[in-house]
Amino acid sequence: MDAGRVLIVEDDEAIGRGLETVLSERGFSVQRCSRGGAALVAADADRPDLVLLDLGLPDIDGVEVCRRLRRGSPSLPIVVLTARDAEMDIVLGLNAGADDYIAKPFRLGELLARIGALLRRVGPAGGDAAVVVGDLVLDPADRSVRRRDLEIELRPREFDLLLLLARNAGRVVPRDRILAELWRDHWGGASKTLDMRISTLRRRLGEPGLITTFRGVGYRLDPA
Repeated sequence: MDAGRVLIVEDDEAIGRGLETVLSERGFSVQRCSRGGAALVAADADRPDLVLLDLGLPDIDGVEVCRRLRRGSPSLPIVVLTARDAEMDIVLGLNAGADDYIAKPFRLGELLARIGALLRRVGPAGGDAAVVVGDLVLDPADRSVRRRDLEIELRPREFDLLLLLARNAGRVVPRDRILAELWRDHWGGASKTLDMRISTLRRRLGEPGLITTFRGVGYRLDPA
């Protein structure tokens, strides 16, 4: 059974070949590119379910590749693989559109867990029924978000985070619960990434006050 289509963008032959072998053995259909330009063409032609993207590419910087992939496919899950582990590089990658970030060298189990979490399209308890919070409407079936009849484009992890908050609207959702459900492996940068995602959600929703921070505790989504 096909577990999904993964595009690997990695110019290190050993790493790229190793990832291709491991993912293929786990049922994924894998395509591999060593250059950013070729990856953009492949993504447009073959519509992968997820992209593993190295930032250090020989032709186009990986951050720019990520930005272009995101423009072309707002809901495409993108995991950045890179030796750049400075905080600024993490921020650049996430702001360019990456859904997750893992620094080399990485543990294979950790990477597979991240891929599985991003490809998982079935939400938690509550099924596919639309969730309405004030003038905000989330539809898990097609992963769409609308507010005042305007559609809001969210990345996969942003949608999952907003859906979790919406299903618990009016109640504080603890940080530990969010990390456990959306970042199941509790990797080292997850807490900082959660803060970034909350900030992005506030901006995309157009009203920062919709999500209240309870410092050191968690977050609460309130009806508009």
